[in-house]
Amino acid sequence: MQIALSTHLLVNHRLTTASLDRIGQAGFPLIEIYCARQHLDYRNIEQIAELGHWFRDSSVKLHSLHSPMYSDEKWGRSGPQSHINIMEPVKAKRMASVEEIKRALDVADFIPFRYLIQHLGAREEEIDEERLDAALTSLEEIRLYAGQRGVSLLLENIPNCYSTADRLKYFLASTHLKLDYCFDIGHANLTGNLEHEFNSMAELIRSTHIHDNDGAADLHLFPIEGGGVIDWIAAMKMLASRPEQYPLLLELNERPEIEHPLEAAKRIADRLVALAQ
Repeated sequence: MQIALSTHLLVNHRLTTASLDRIGQAGFPLIEIYCARQHLDYRNIEQIAELGHWFRDSSVKLHSLHSPMYSDEKWGRSGPQSHINIMEPVKAKRMASVEEIKRALDVADFIPFRYLIQHLGAREEEIDEERLDAALTSLEEIRLYAGQRGVSLLLENIPNCYSTADRLKYFLASTHLKLDYCFDIGHANLTGNLEHEFNSMAELIRSTHIHDNDGAADLHLFPIEGGGVIDWIAAMKMLASRPEQYPLLLELNERPEIEHPLEAAKRIADRLVALAQ
C-alpha cells in the first residue's frame, strides 16, 4: 500500500519548504495539507507560490487538501463568524463558508492535487432538513468549482448525525450527488462499530485518515504505539482488502513527548504496511 502523511501533524506551525523537505526526507511520497490559516494561509499567494515551486521540483506529490474548518488563524477562537459550515441554513453565512472553501481550492492553480476532503456539519448538530438542503446547494457549488481545477470532492465520515457511514449513504442516495469518500478510521472507531463503517463506505473510499483514540474522544493518536484501542491487526486486514483504491494516510496530532514526530510517523506507517502483508 502507498503511504501518505497529513500535515495535521505540524498544523500548529507555519508550513514551509523546510517542513516539506523534512516530510520527504522521512520517506512519505504523498502529502495531504491541512488548511488551517496559521499553518497554510491559502489566501497568501507568496506562501502558496513558494510551496508550489517546491512541489514542482520534488518527487513528493500533493495528494489532497483538507478543507478549512475556520477562516481565522486561531482555530475559530476569534468568534463564531470564523466557523466554516456548509450546512449553515442562513444563506449569507453559508455562502461565506462556501467562498472560503473556494479560496482554499485556488491552491490548485499553483499546486495540483487530486482530492478536497470535506466535512458535513459540526459534531454537536442535530438532524435538520433545512441544513441538508443547505449542504446539497453548497456541495454542488463546491464540486463545480473544484472540478474546474481538476479536483474531486471527498466526504469524510465524522461522528455527527449527518456523517456516519449510513448517514452519508442516505444523503448521497437522496440527493443523487455522485461523490466518493475519505474513510477516517479514528472517527469510525468512535461510532463503536468500525467494521460496519468501513464496509458501508468501502466501494467509494478514495482516501483515508489513519489515527487512533480511546473510543470516546477524537485524539488523533499514533497507531500501535500511542495507547489507543483500535485493533490494528484486524484494521489492517480490513484496509488491505482494497489497496488499489486509496493510500494509507496518517492524520496525527503532534505530541510533546515524541521528539522526532516525522520519523515516528514513518516507523508507524511501515509497521502498518507490514501488518497488511
